[in-house]
Amino acid sequence: GIDLGVKDLATCSDGTVFKNIRPYRTLEKKRRVLAKALSRTQKGSKGREKARRKLARLDNHIRNIRQDHLHKVSHRIVSENQTIVMEDLNVSGMMKNRKLSKSIWDCSLYELVRQITYKAKWYGRELLQVSRWFPSSKTCGNCGYINDALTLSDREWTCQNCNTHHDRDLNASLNLQYYGLWLLDKHLGVSPT
Repeated sequence: GIDLGVKDLATCSDGTVFKNIRPYRTLEKKRRVLAKALSRTQKGSKGREKARRKLARLDNHIRNIRQDHLHKVSHRIVSENQTIVMEDLNVSGMMKNRKLSKSIWDCSLYELVRQITYKAKWYGRELLQVSRWFPSSKTCGNCGYINDALTLSDREWTCQNCNTHHDRDLNASLNLQYYGLWLLDKHLGVSPT
């Protein structure tokens, strides 16, 4: 089970956490300086072309850092698991949130899902995508209680029913794993043990 997010790129049900490296955020100040230098140059000048190339090189560097990290994460996820269960995220809908859009764009969730999907086909792995409406973060992995009061800022919570303390992302990945295995058993006609 894999829970994708902005704080941590991916949290797996076995406890493995892949950090979000945020390449754009770390080089944003440098990019801003180069963009300002480009805007101050005269159109058609050699200096403008030189400044444009510097900015393009930095943008390409940011893209390469992100792609390298995503390929390493997706390869490790696919090579270490036979069945992968994750949410069917609506990334374009998530991008409409003005406060989170730059962070969501920087971690490139859609690209990570795309890479996991095609690598799972390459290596013959089973990939299940659970509906985005499944309350994986809000459901207690111990008793099944659904905490409707949970907000996006709550990173940890305690179940009111069984007093179990949960890390939001790890709990979501465990719930996705259990739900995915239940769906797989139901599809194959095997009774869960």
